Amino acid sequence: MNVLVTGGAGFIGSHLVERLLNRGDKVTVVDNFDPFYSRVLKEANIDSFRSNSDFELIEMDITSDGLYEQLSGRCFDSIVHLAAKAGVRPSITDPEGYYHVNVIGTQKLLEYSRSNGRPRFVFASSSSVYGISPEIPWSEDLSVLKPISPYAGTKVSGELLGHVYAHLYGISFISLRFFTVYGPRQRPDLAIRKFAEAIAGGRSIPVFGDGTTSRDYTHVFDVVDGILGSLSIDGIKYDVFNLGNDYGITLARMIECIERAVGREAKIQRLPEQLGDVSITRASISKAKKFLGYAPRISFDEGITDFIEQLSGS
Repeated sequence: MNVLVTGGAGFIGSHLVERLLNRGDKVTVVDNFDPFYSRVLKEANIDSFRSNSDFELIEMDITSDGLYEQLSGRCFDSIVHLAAKAGVRPSITDPEGYYHVNVIGTQKLLEYSRSNGRPRFVFASSSSVYGISPEIPWSEDLSVLKPISPYAGTKVSGELLGHVYAHLYGISFISLRFFTVYGPRQRPDLAIRKFAEAIAGGRSIPVFGDGTTSRDYTHVFDVVDGILGSLSIDGIKYDVFNLGNDYGITLARMIECIERAVGREAKIQRLPEQLGDVSITRASISKAKKFLGYAPRISFDEGITDFIEQLSGS
């Protein structure tokens, strides 16, 4: 298989690229090394791939017309679109920037797909699209989404654009709604890594609210399994799948797990709840199990322990 992966130098992307290369696929990565976090970390994510003849890196922005001129005429079996401006809280201060990259960039990539063989298009969406929808666990057939951040709004827009291109041009479009992904190479701004490093260093951690907020944490290895499943399924014109675990972990329990793995007690700085954050996320994954063969295999306690061990050894 010949696969184009946008955002392939990032956290999830680099794990996907590794799995694709290991099974013998050809992979072209597009990444602009956005300074949202250190380029050094992203370079390290893909360093082992550079000598692989089946790997190609194109350092460009997904909103750049020059990218599509360079890609014009190439034949891909699939596009996995992971590139985006990430994070709920930063999107509140930069909604236009998030719209430009996440919506306009997705539109340009869909146009490229339409004009270049219409490969399978897998879009990285987010559990944040559900927002404050009260029907827990969240299932893909919810008729009304209730996003509460610009970031979430851009992901809803990406899904809707995919539906348009599937309907008008026959592109096979699959949207995968990721639920709080963690694991090796996790971005340094995300809570588990940020908390682990702070607790290990004896620094205080910011805790927004009383610790009862709950997240459906999903290990990156399980998420990559789901992505690979979406590349091989036949007969899909347009569909949406949750990639989560179908159980919630409270913020308080997450901190306790990190404390146990690190071997130190956390120093907690209590802060008010954050604008744009939701109180609970939880996925219904029965649809992904049925159609993608998705079966999460890494428990939260196991995943946290392994993550802390790898972080300590890095």
